[in-house]
Amino acid sequence: MTSIVESQVPALHVSGLGFHAGGVQILADVDIDVPRGAFVGIIGPNGAGKTTFLNLLSGLLIPSAGAIELEGRNLAGTAPSQRSQFGLGRTFQTSSIFGALSVFENARLSAQARFGGSAKFWRRPRPLDEASVAARDALTMVGLAEMAERPSGALSHGDKRKLELAILVAAEAKILLLDEPMAGVNSEDVPMLTELIGRLHGEGRTVLMVEHHMAVVVGLADTITVFDSGRLLAMGDPQTVIANVDVQRAYLGQPL
Repeated sequence: MTSIVESQVPALHVSGLGFHAGGVQILADVDIDVPRGAFVGIIGPNGAGKTTFLNLLSGLLIPSAGAIELEGRNLAGTAPSQRSQFGLGRTFQTSSIFGALSVFENARLSAQARFGGSAKFWRRPRPLDEASVAARDALTMVGLAEMAERPSGALSHGDKRKLELAILVAAEAKILLLDEPMAGVNSEDVPMLTELIGRLHGEGRTVLMVEHHMAVVVGLADTITVFDSGRLLAMGDPQTVIANVDVQRAYLGQPL
């Protein structure tokens, strides 16, 4: 699945990125350019630095070295909330929704942040305000419109993943950082989520996805990036990367 590159300025430019904690090097010398509209699958053994990489991109961690640019904007010193305003959206391995709020309220809070309105969820929204409209449109897109008034904590795991994607859509995120979206999802829900993520990408969004489910990665990504021991081991089209001897060695004992 390939998208047209809209600009010579990449969606993300990462140069010399490194991170250490307690004297231990977690990530080192990572250089990546991600064109606008690309779908990058990020794979690697456990502990390879994949989630750390996403945490650095999203601002949850501060790099020890290197730089990150979002569509030409240097992100040094910017908080996660600012990066969200710039169009960067993130999901996590474990669900990060507000379980006590309704499905609709979760999406509306995300849209309110986009429009700069109040994030006070206890205030009853006007049904036709722009944040409410954006929230309902996002829920319709992911197939949750009929569940809008349900408590989000009562959703199935697969539907929680759909809600997380709706939250990104409501925020109008242009660059999606997805951290193992298939983790904990029943096997029968995997094709549905794969198709949904593919549709979000097909609408022009740039996607970086960490995922251990190789069939999903190969089916969606136009580029695969492999991390091993905190360094970039390989990057290229899926067939070339999977055939790479060094990649196969890093995955020794793990089927590709």
